[in-house]
Amino acid sequence: MALKDIKGVGPRALTLLSKIGINTVDDLVTHYPFRYEFLVRGNLQETNDGDHIIIDGKIESSPILVRFKAGLNKMNFRLVTASGVVGVSIFNRAFLKSQLTVGTTVTVIGKFDKPKNVITASEIKMESLSNKVKIEPVYHLTSGLTNKNMALYINMALLGQSKEIHDSIPLKYQEKYNFSNKRMALNIVHNPPSKEKLKEAMIRLKYEELFEFMFKINYLKEENKKVNSGIEREIDESKVNDFISHLPYELTKDQVTAVNTIIKDLKSKSRMNRLLQGDVGSGKTIVSFIAMYANYLSGYQSALMAPTEILATQHFSNLKDIFKDYNLSMALLTGSTPKKEKDLIYEELKNGDIDIIVGTHALIQEDVTYHNLGLVITDEQHRFGVNQRANLHNKGQKPDTLYMSATPIPRTYALTIYGDMDVSTIKTRPKGRKKIKTVVKNNKEIKDVLEMMYEELKEGHQIYVIAPLIEESENSDLTNVNDLKEKMTLAFGSKYKIDLVHGKMASAAKELIMNEFLQNKVQILISTTVIEVGVDVPNATMMVIFNAERFGFSTLHQLRGRVGRSELQSSCILISDNDTKRLEIMESTNDGFEISEEDFKLRGHGDLFGTKQSGDMTFKIADLKADYKILLQAREDSLEYLLDKETDANKLRLINTIIHS
Repeated sequence: MALKDIKGVGPRALTLLSKIGINTVDDLVTHYPFRYEFLVRGNLQETNDGDHIIIDGKIESSPILVRFKAGLNKMNFRLVTASGVVGVSIFNRAFLKSQLTVGTTVTVIGKFDKPKNVITASEIKMESLSNKVKIEPVYHLTSGLTNKNMALYINMALLGQSKEIHDSIPLKYQEKYNFSNKRMALNIVHNPPSKEKLKEAMIRLKYEELFEFMFKINYLKEENKKVNSGIEREIDESKVNDFISHLPYELTKDQVTAVNTIIKDLKSKSRMNRLLQGDVGSGKTIVSFIAMYANYLSGYQSALMAPTEILATQHFSNLKDIFKDYNLSMALLTGSTPKKEKDLIYEELKNGDIDIIVGTHALIQEDVTYHNLGLVITDEQHRFGVNQRANLHNKGQKPDTLYMSATPIPRTYALTIYGDMDVSTIKTRPKGRKKIKTVVKNNKEIKDVLEMMYEELKEGHQIYVIAPLIEESENSDLTNVNDLKEKMTLAFGSKYKIDLVHGKMASAAKELIMNEFLQNKVQILISTTVIEVGVDVPNATMMVIFNAERFGFSTLHQLRGRVGRSELQSSCILISDNDTKRLEIMESTNDGFEISEEDFKLRGHGDLFGTKQSGDMTFKIADLKADYKILLQAREDSLEYLLDKETDANKLRLINTIIHS
């Protein structure tokens, strides 16, 4: 059955449905309500001023229609209800006038102005309320598509699709949890007879969606175990330990645990597929360097891919410094590497003359061939698409893979979201690092902020200043980088060097300014979030963020993590005239895991990292936060079902969907 075959769905409706991502009948019947109207008869005496009220009664007076210019109109009439007479006003519903005759019973939904005894109606229904609660679904729509039409299309589809609805919950679990069949659950969600039945149907549909998701994750993990026999290495761990002992600092307990786990993975027959997550400044990078050294000792090449040239260049510089007394051959490959140099790097990689290659997505170009790639490390893994990560992963014969992320999420969520990976977490901060002092200021306190900045500059320290925009917009009063540069130049330009970087600049220009900042030739760096990830300037001790309310928790935490990179006391100033309660959470904690919990509560799973996660994490009815207990049960059940040796048609269909997705 196709959408066009549903009664009432013509060419115009098809176009409107397509605008909100409904292109198939399955899309339509799983276009779930985002909320429900619970229609319960209200009482004028018990309703407070400004409350939402739903009330029925008989029309006492003929509607008076008032027309305004620009096509606007308003109707007024009196309604006799069981709890008294009330005035009703409704805007832009002139077409209802002929139906709203004296004596007609209607239900009015709207906001009650108690002093004026008037309801400003949002909706008028040509029916009375029964004594039972009536539950009406409310859908996401687009201009030209009404809630009534959407409900009609969905119900017509459900009537004609009974044989085509696939139920992914195995019979065993349907019986275990006393679930209804899927068609019945869909019908209840779109036409709820009661709160109790609606809750049961929603749990059943959420379980199914999470069961399918976790079946996919578990299937991929089990398949990886079967086919992903990796490189079984001989590693001289005494040399690794000697390297660690000569580092200019002592590793934390969590870093040591992560290193030992990764070394164990590298030596095993199975292919490593590990996520290394840790807070900003927790020391993930040195763990990855140790992993590359261990891989080098076993005779294999390593590749480290970063999302930006700035970060790739920084990693390369740090690698050269860390390994200056060791005989490792290293190269940097980015989009701006000159062609002659690129060709030489390609040749040396192919011949095995390069031990460690660092770069951006340039590492996965078609021309790049590796001699014996044994370890792939992807930094800030969420900034790359799944296909980009897979392309690098597939460059070697069977390289081990380590993903790094400075956007920590609670371990329980990580084990689910990254269910096909093993997870290592670094929570302890390196010794000597002080907690970053965070304060919220408003624009009236800008003088205090400038004085705080001046104190840092007098100490010889450097400052980041962040704006949300590159250029001024006519429709926005947000601060932009150019405006900020003018103001900072006015305040400090006679004594200190000020410059700016943003995403629209050429890579070479950005790199030049970042290098000048690193060398303290620039004391105040004005930027957008281009410096959010990875930039490491130990002498930078202050971060000032304008319009801080415009940024998500994760971004603010990432930005704050650009300071506090040494033993120097650092601070972060969040400037905002709005949403200061939310920003006070940033004042109260430096713990990225706590902040990620708050981020998760506010934004949900889909946008946890600031970018949608490749479609895999997009749920239509389930919510990882609210439905976490259901998720854990679905995870357990789906693995049990997968490992069961008996194969039915449903399991084959699920596997086939995964293979062809």
